[in-house]
Amino acid sequence: MKRIFGAKNNKEPPPSIQDASDRINKRGESVEEKVKRLDAELCKYKEQIKRTRPGPAQEAIKARAMRVLKQKKMYEGQRDMLYNQTFNLDQVSFAAEGLKDAQQTMTALKSANKELKGMMKTVKIQDIDNLQDDMMDLMDESSEIQETLGRSYNVPDDIDEDDLMGELDALEADMGNETEADGVPSYLQPDKQPDLADELNLPAAPMGHTGAPPGRAQAEDEWGLPAVPRASLRG
Repeated sequence: MKRIFGAKNNKEPPPSIQDASDRINKRGESVEEKVKRLDAELCKYKEQIKRTRPGPAQEAIKARAMRVLKQKKMYEGQRDMLYNQTFNLDQVSFAAEGLKDAQQTMTALKSANKELKGMMKTVKIQDIDNLQDDMMDLMDESSEIQETLGRSYNVPDDIDEDDLMGELDALEADMGNETEADGVPSYLQPDKQPDLADELNLPAAPMGHTGAPPGRAQAEDEWGLPAVPRASLRG
């Protein structure tokens, strides 16, 4: 069958942008080397023209230098053209890489969108609202419980705040009067000891003679009583 219809030709895959860019860069480097070699040859001809006197010999050197200069210009044109092709290939490669990145981004976004849709099916807004309402009710009930437990048993509920404020103002006024009069409030002053003599209403001690000769003080014992004469104690 292959002899009749012939074998199928295996076509080579087209070169990639990177392969074409590498090939053109190699050609550009080769042309650049030729330009450098011609520059060196031109410099040599310039030195020869300076050392040669005007005449046929100098004219021959100039002719060779002109031929080398024309070759240099041609190679420089080829080099510039290759560099332009490389620049265009780089632009195309950059655009292709950007498209690949965009495709990967779109694939990632589609996958993330699919996952989000699956997750949203398990989460409902109504359930979240109901949960928030239940939490608010629980917080209100907790506050009521705390207020109930913190209620004082001795304070009646029918106390008028205006009456309490009036009593407080009166107490502050009394405290101010006591402070201005004595310098210290009465409730901070020390308690005074009562005078027993005033309470018992005893008579005053007599101021008359005590039996001692005038002008002579009667001796007293250690108890403050009139001392008994020793002669009377002997008898």
